[in-house]
Amino acid sequence: MKLTRRSLLKGVAAAGAAGAAGAVYRRAEARAKKQPPPDAVAMLFDSTRCIGCRACMEKCKEANDLPPDRVRLDGVPYDAPIDLSGTTKTVIKLYQGSGKTAFMKAQCLHCVDPACVSACMLGALNKREYGVVTYQKNKCVGCRYCQIACAFNVPRFEWNSPAPQIVKCEMCHHRFPEGKGPACAEVCPREAIQFGKLKELRAEAQKRIQDNPWRYHPDVFGDTEVGGTQVLYLSAVPFDKLGLPKVGDEPVPAMGETIQHGIYKGFIAPIALYAVTAYVVVRNVRRGEAEEQEEAARKPGEGEERKP
Repeated sequence: MKLTRRSLLKGVAAAGAAGAAGAVYRRAEARAKKQPPPDAVAMLFDSTRCIGCRACMEKCKEANDLPPDRVRLDGVPYDAPIDLSGTTKTVIKLYQGSGKTAFMKAQCLHCVDPACVSACMLGALNKREYGVVTYQKNKCVGCRYCQIACAFNVPRFEWNSPAPQIVKCEMCHHRFPEGKGPACAEVCPREAIQFGKLKELRAEAQKRIQDNPWRYHPDVFGDTEVGGTQVLYLSAVPFDKLGLPKVGDEPVPAMGETIQHGIYKGFIAPIALYAVTAYVVVRNVRRGEAEEQEEAARKPGEGEERKP
């Protein structure tokens, strides 16, 4: 069969249409919603109980062998980080406004369907035992796509290290074999941080709201946000005041993965791309042949004299 410009363009159009139809169909088909494992663990942070003592921050650094964040207050050095960093996995922040004061514990929320895991090219971030999102430094290439993907701006990079890594809360999973939970929950003097089974802590959060509706904002952050998280929040003020973003219930990776899988399933998009590439190559070859023929036509034939 002779390859013509028209047949190539028809093939490209057909492949493109098939790719678009496949993407639309598979997007409608949707990606299966992920669920936490049956033995999923969780943390519940009750902002109304937190007094801002920051014992959790100190214990976190001790349990994870993290160096201090040196700042100077009145000329005296203190380990007093104000945000998550390459040396800080959790931090207590203060909200003041409208006559109210509240504390917020910033850390990884261990999403049920984590965007960081979806974005990681080599599987350095994984949803592991008990639903905890963990990090494997030997697989990390430092692309930092996880930082861009995270809706909560959690993963941090060790900018000052010659062998930098991603730093984030891993719920002290290295303590699990010892029968211990997160170090921060272990030392909280007001039990503002509780660790346990996800199902039980979800029920506990709802019970607190029902028993004391005057004390709490009527929702539990993390119950449905971005498909659910394994760190839950209770607060007396709206969650955006604490610094938590306004996000929907749809998991961050859902749309991106649905579109990508729809386009690439069956190699529809690559076939269309190869068809376009083939057309360009053939066109350029034919153009080159035509130019050679024109050049040959302009030259005198053998035995002919050149005209002045």
